[in-house]
Amino acid sequence: MKRTTDRTSNGTRTTRRKSARTRRGTRRLRAALVALTAASGLLLTACNGGGHDGKASDSSYEGGGGPGGGTGGGNSDAAPLPVPDGTRGTDRRREGEQDDRRDVAPDPDYLSTFALDVDTASYGYARRTLSEGRLPDPSTVRPEEFVNSFRQDYERPDGDGFTVTVDGARTDEDDWSLVRVGLATRSAGPDEDRPPAALTFVIDVSGSMDEPGRLDLARESLATMTDRLRDEDSVAIVTFSDEAETVLPMTRLDGNRDEIHDAIDALEPARSTNLGAGVETGYETAVEGLREGATNRVVLVSDALANTGDTDADTILERIGESRREHGITLFGVGVGSDYGDALMERLADKGDGHTVYVSDEEEGREVFCEQLPRNIELMARDAKAQVAFDPATVAEFRLVGYENRRVADEDFRDDDVDGGEVGPGHTVTALYVVRTRSGAPDGHLATATVRWLDPESRAPREESGALEADDLGDSVWTGGRGLAVTATAAYFADALRLDGRRHRALPGAPGLGELADHAAGLADRTEDRDLHDLAEAIRTADRLS
Repeated sequence: MKRTTDRTSNGTRTTRRKSARTRRGTRRLRAALVALTAASGLLLTACNGGGHDGKASDSSYEGGGGPGGGTGGGNSDAAPLPVPDGTRGTDRRREGEQDDRRDVAPDPDYLSTFALDVDTASYGYARRTLSEGRLPDPSTVRPEEFVNSFRQDYERPDGDGFTVTVDGARTDEDDWSLVRVGLATRSAGPDEDRPPAALTFVIDVSGSMDEPGRLDLARESLATMTDRLRDEDSVAIVTFSDEAETVLPMTRLDGNRDEIHDAIDALEPARSTNLGAGVETGYETAVEGLREGATNRVVLVSDALANTGDTDADTILERIGESRREHGITLFGVGVGSDYGDALMERLADKGDGHTVYVSDEEEGREVFCEQLPRNIELMARDAKAQVAFDPATVAEFRLVGYENRRVADEDFRDDDVDGGEVGPGHTVTALYVVRTRSGAPDGHLATATVRWLDPESRAPREESGALEADDLGDSVWTGGRGLAVTATAAYFADALRLDGRRHRALPGAPGLGELADHAAGLADRTEDRDLHDLAEAIRTADRLS
């Protein structure tokens, strides 16, 4: 039995239960009606000699990005998003379904819904792979993680919650624009203002970690972090190879730093990788050391090359599901190593109410363990989801770039039992769309974006919205502000890396890699941003290798 939550016109929540059979029957009926509607539309189009502009649907492109355009704010009682009569759908395949053709939504469909994602591991791993003279496997390239790896200058809220920024600009291809939806939480406050942390580190000590830049990097990073954490914070350490072991139960930093350093120094590589046992033992240790009023988190440090025991993310997470749900323990995945189980780590973090990063050197390790992790221990939002409603009078077709395994059924946007993403302070989340506007309709409303989340403590739902008008689109993605140019560059780069001649085609207005590298280098010179210099170098390397 699955519980679903409805909201009446006056905002009152009513709870009902449906059997799995009833839900499947309802979905089959909905699918049949959508198919019948689409078939009728095609018949009418053929009879009337209508062209492509008679509808709005997902396009054959994937992409996004935008400049400074319109912004909008909402309130906690935001009205439901505008949905054209007779349109309900989703712009995604159900998770796990495989299809070699383009991902095209039911027609017509004016909604796009996804769970928020602040992962950045895909971009970090791609840079590591390129630095070793190899192009990354297209399956490891997730464009949203490329885009979210760069600083964004969105306006931030004064208190808890999100601001919503919607902007965009036109590409070099007729009628095609890049539209950016930007979500931001308040900046992280002083370290002493955050709640205490109870961190359970689950460290991979398998044989594959006996390589420079793996276990040695983890040891150094953890040792430095131990010196940076506050006295009231707590740390536990679990190691795993063919078996898992708790080498340090939950221990307060105050007066015990030497003991923690000794446990870190003793980490040595062993045999095979039983990642499932490590995660399970890690959560058991986190529950045993659970601290009320603290942020309880499991930090998994691994190359995720599981080769013994449970190696399936769903099976692993099922075994620790109660710990996640009942105690609200989140998972923070830190990937290391030139050979890296990207798909498994990402799946674990997504379904473990957390996110992933990738570190390849000591500098990145210090940034993650000593800056990002302590700064973002606090949670600002649970189960956060976004929904974008495009105006059919202005938009002919659209597509969300990336987020393939974070898509949510449109009708589940306000179902708070449906999993979303967890977001901390100081985070920004960017969603990028490629949009074809209707010829002859340069003005009018373009899109409304709404983010919905649960307060981490009260679990009360809240919403904020922003909107964009068509006449607020900038003239070019390359002549707008920094945010436009950076997001466009990152999206185009990711898209180029995952072109495999079968499922993906270039985004509209995509420059060649050489020209894209010049754009990135120009941005880096103007802003003196080291991250953009690194991006330009990665693009040049990919250009040489391809």
